[in-house]
This record gives sequence, C-alpha cells and structure tokens, in this order.
Amino acid sequence: MQNTNIYPGYRYPPQIISHAVWLYHRFTLSFSDIEELLAARGINVSYETVRNWCYKFGQRYCSKIRKNRGRLGDTWYLDEVFIKINGVLHYLWRAVDQDGDEIDILVQKRKDKHAKELIPGVEHSTQHYENNRYELSHQPSRQQERQMRKFKSQGQAQRFLSCHGVVNNLFRLGRHLMKANNYRFIRDKSFIEWNRASYVQNLA
Repeated sequence: MQNTNIYPGYRYPPQIISHAVWLYHRFTLSFSDIEELLAARGINVSYETVRNWCYKFGQRYCSKIRKNRGRLGDTWYLDEVFIKINGVLHYLWRAVDQDGDEIDILVQKRKDKHAKELIPGVEHSTQHYENNRYELSHQPSRQQERQMRKFKSQGQAQRFLSCHGVVNNLFRLGRHLMKANNYRFIRDKSFIEWNRASYVQNLA
C-alpha cells in the first residue's frame, strides 16, 4: 500500500492508521493484539504506536461521525452502572434510544441529584426486566474494560467509551434481522462513513 503521506509527520498511510483505530474501538482487542494482527500483514508497528494513533485520532474520527449521523430515536432511556477506577467506584451513565443506539455517556464520581430535581416530569421506571435492553448496551464496554484491566482514570474512561459507543452504533447492524444482501449493503455504507471520517480533510 503506497504511503500517500496524508497525515503530516506519519510514515504510515492513513489507511493503516484508520484500520488500527477501527480494530481497537470495534472489537475487544488490546494494543498488543492489534500490533500482532498488523504484523501478520507485514506491517511492523509497536503497540505504543497503535496506542498513540488511537488516542490522537479516535476522538477526531468519532466527532466527524457524530456530526453526520442521522436522527436518533425520539424516546430516550438513561441507565447507570458502576465502574471502578483506581479502586474508587464511579457512575457510568449511558443514554440510548428505543433502538438501542447510544446517544451519550458520562462518567462521574457522584450522582447529580440536582439534575434529577430539575427534571421531575421524567418517568422513572423500576419495573422488573423493563430495562434489560438498555442494560445490555453496557456489555460491550464491560468486555473492553476487562480487556484493558480496568480504566486508569476518569478521563480515559470518558474518552474511550464515548468513541466506543459511536463505533458500536455505526457497525451494530442487527444482522439477524435482515437478509444477507441488505446486511452487506448497510455494512458497506458503514465502512464508507468510517473512511470518510478518517480522511485528513475532515480532521481540520
């Protein structure tokens, strides 16, 4: 693959950088796993290089995808789980729509009691099993948290999970609900959107 030198100062082509970032946020892989996968294709980079790519470009790619995503559902649900960061429990809030697409996430040390008091008209349901779909939305990030051997800081958790949700939205296609041809067509559109977001002219 020719090095088009699109990203100033990077000797690897943007296709490789973009692919490494996609692997990290799409699958439950460590930086070392991605180093090995790239090495199997003759691309020799260190896991630290992969880490730097993910930290530098992940948020920028996902910001472009957020700006161009279609309208989300008109019904929103908020769910919380606990995550432990350096031995301290934090709240991970995740808002999803009725289709299970993630709208936003927030990691914080304390519950925002004042915010709940400002929206007393919002329905708070405690019915058994009613929020199963939204609790399931936490599973991918839980798997990645285990792979990463816990988050190291609140900022790291916020940065990673916000990107993880965007990529999960883009590629969570509900394959079992559609015919193979339709699935491939929508999947191809997802890759086109990812590639569009990773072009240098969209990173300015």
